[in-house]
Amino acid sequence: MSQAALAKDSGLPPSSIAHFEAGTRKPSFDSLRKLANALSVTTDFLLGRTDNPEGAAEADPLYRDMQKLNDENRRQAADFMRFLAEKHDREAGKK
Repeated sequence: MSQAALAKDSGLPPSSIAHFEAGTRKPSFDSLRKLANALSVTTDFLLGRTDNPEGAAEADPLYRDMQKLNDENRRQAADFMRFLAEKHDREAGKK
């Protein structure tokens, strides 16, 4: 994939793609997520934490459709996950 194609697919400026590839700049979390979505891989794969580009989707079905969500839906999903985790912690503290 060319830098121009990756820039178009990710919505990032072509200059940013060039900097990331050259190693002169590191992507922000948001940029990393956009790159992972454009490449249909996980951020863990881009970070070298896994050799499996589809790791999250295979490891946990909860994340299978995350890349299909827009930014607002992702924020809402993250908020709901935090809510559930806090609820679990409160309930565990009562036992």
